[in-house]
Amino acid sequence: MKHSTFARTTIFSRLGRSACGGPFGAALTLCAAAVLSACGGVDNAPANQPQAALLASGTTIVELDTGTLPAQEAQQLALPLFHAAAVLLDAPQDAADAAPGDAVHAQTMPAEFRRLSSRGLTVQALRGRHAEAMRNPLSEAVRGPVSEAAAAPMATSSVVSTYNPAQIRAAYGLPALPAVGSALTPAQAAQLGAGQTIYIVDAKHDPNVAAELAAFNQKFGLPTCANKAIAANAGLPLAAASANACELSVVYSSAAGGMTGTAPAYDSGWATEITLDVQWAHATAPLARIVLIEAADASYTNLLGAVKLANAMGPGIVSMSFGGPESSGAMAADSTFSAANMTYLAATGDSGAGVSWPAVSPRVLAVGGTTLSYSGSGARAEVAWSGTGGGVSQFTATPSYQTNLVPGLGTPLRRTVADVAFNADPASGQYVAVLTPGSAAVNWISAGGTSLSTPQWAGLIAVANAGRALNGKAALGAPHAVLYGQIASVPGNYAGAFADIVKGSDGSCAACTAKAGYDQLTGLGTPNAGSLLSTLSGLSVATAPLVASASIGGKVGTPLSFTVSSTAANPLSYALSGAPAGMGISSAGAVAWALPVAGSYAVTVSATDSKTGLKGQGVYTVVIAPLTAPVLSASTISGKVGVALSFSVAVSKANPVSYALSGAPAGMVISAAGEVSWSKPLAGTYAVTVVAKDSKTGLSGQAVYTVKITAGGPVITAAPMSGVAGRGMSGLIAISDPGVSSISVSISNAPMGMMFQSNGLNITAYWNSPVAGSYQLKVLVTDSAGGSAQLLVPVTVSAR
Repeated sequence: MKHSTFARTTIFSRLGRSACGGPFGAALTLCAAAVLSACGGVDNAPANQPQAALLASGTTIVELDTGTLPAQEAQQLALPLFHAAAVLLDAPQDAADAAPGDAVHAQTMPAEFRRLSSRGLTVQALRGRHAEAMRNPLSEAVRGPVSEAAAAPMATSSVVSTYNPAQIRAAYGLPALPAVGSALTPAQAAQLGAGQTIYIVDAKHDPNVAAELAAFNQKFGLPTCANKAIAANAGLPLAAASANACELSVVYSSAAGGMTGTAPAYDSGWATEITLDVQWAHATAPLARIVLIEAADASYTNLLGAVKLANAMGPGIVSMSFGGPESSGAMAADSTFSAANMTYLAATGDSGAGVSWPAVSPRVLAVGGTTLSYSGSGARAEVAWSGTGGGVSQFTATPSYQTNLVPGLGTPLRRTVADVAFNADPASGQYVAVLTPGSAAVNWISAGGTSLSTPQWAGLIAVANAGRALNGKAALGAPHAVLYGQIASVPGNYAGAFADIVKGSDGSCAACTAKAGYDQLTGLGTPNAGSLLSTLSGLSVATAPLVASASIGGKVGTPLSFTVSSTAANPLSYALSGAPAGMGISSAGAVAWALPVAGSYAVTVSATDSKTGLKGQGVYTVVIAPLTAPVLSASTISGKVGVALSFSVAVSKANPVSYALSGAPAGMVISAAGEVSWSKPLAGTYAVTVVAKDSKTGLSGQAVYTVKITAGGPVITAAPMSGVAGRGMSGLIAISDPGVSSISVSISNAPMGMMFQSNGLNITAYWNSPVAGSYQLKVLVTDSAGGSAQLLVPVTVSAR
């Protein structure tokens, strides 16, 4: 990740080192303006930060899921930009002195801290700012540069409210903690996450994490955690977690997913993130085993190596309070989040509306944030935190569990986050114990960010799995199908298990405001832990009915029917949405439509399991072809004058048709079978229209047949003539030329004395006194149609 450099960096040279590796004051500007939060991304990153190109909404998304990141994404850095209120808290009240319903701690923010951004704020930075204020009250380091106002979210009040573990447990409906040392029943131990493992994945090293957790436990009366070393060469998977006690183990991961004996370098920002994650995962599931996996650095490849190590260590819940820009390349490692019996959670972001990776992975539970209002007793109230991330992925396809069966979700264009939420506003923060290197003094901060929400949801899943184990049920694994399908899609389950967050915004976009049902800021909402855990612990991991999708074809006016293909363990009830008028579905899943209307219809078939209430759906594309008229093929027909003519009409038809002629000459007719006939054709060219009418639809089609009738030309017939000199003789010349209006006849080479007499088209030759010899008559006939014929007729006269 490229970092911007600001000219004023040197102003803060004496204020300590920050999470970004530079002077603290510079880090505030740099991290807020140029880097994505460790808990999420921003939509309005600066121009100098590389951004992935947006995909068009219709782009097909191809996932190359190899478990290994491309080189560019592998070197991308995540930063521990959690949030902390700009105040060093007074030491909290000891648990022994606290009582149920005690007021929430409120503390005024010192004047020198009020312009500080809460992002990535560490104890060292706060102490450095305070020291600078003592030395120079008017310095810019104390007043804060005006540009820091852009590093949202800033504190909106000078008073910070901070909750302890007992208050958070009460606000969200978790059972009260038993007295330290109490003997617990298996059911009570399960309510505290006994037997489960939470993997905390972070970068760098916190050398004080065990001491910080011990101070946190002692202050708030939480079960202690035994420190249990895991050798770098230990065999994996790990043995089962303790059934009645908490254990804390710290291991160092390699990029390949193995263990190493070399601790990463210390970093104050990551150290604060680490201790925050560990303490609040433990506060939510106090008897769960916690394995802190520290990656060598904050590169994506090393953080994914830590997740791979968690997979190898065995079943559990992986909490990831880091994130960065999503990209098409990051999806290449998505299979890392698919190990059996593993649940993965990640923060959605702390920079307002936006999508970050790995929360955007469809296999990761994306955790958003709220601002909590709770007096210490009674019901809690929440609004969406202004800094929470959330939005629609640019690259990841819509997962199967995000459907319009979930109230408020609609039909997502692609993967949408958040999935769930928890308190995240540092101004309604939660206590975190922090030890700085070289000091035994415990410092208390009011922490927030979706990086606080995430380990608490990890604790909830651990408690749910402990309850499931007690009930002989398998671990949840990926919980999305249960949360969306078996809870959010069932109205009674949804209202009991979640508090629907309907107020608050994290930006100015259309979807940046919380609303009834699902929203991008808080997902399904925040947990009503008692009901949610009861539901999760008692449910079998059932699957929703599977309803096949298909394409169905039909014809207008022809009754349509088909049976839905579905698979389920129990009887189903069916419903249609998007169906045209008149289409219905039976209890057996048979779809019928008596009078289909032309068009294409996307009909959603929903099937509801009669026992579990789970729903599945499929889309049937029903295409009803419109009515079509008969189609005739035009052609040219040739005939001869006087020669009977007939031809068949070429027609494409769905039903029987009747025929008619238009523009036909007298005597031309067409039969019921489409046969055209003309017994006595006359010369000429005729444009004859043949009309075919569908007997069922009444639609007609037509084509023009061009009929050309040509004359045959004159025909001359005559036999050779013969006679005897001096004796009269005769011969007949017959002419035939039907269909013409006139003919012209000429006879040449006739001997002297031969006479001709015509009778119609017959000509008789007479020779009363023939003279011996041989002669040849030349008969030439032409007609009005331009035809002609010629015949030579021999005449032989013999001597007496």
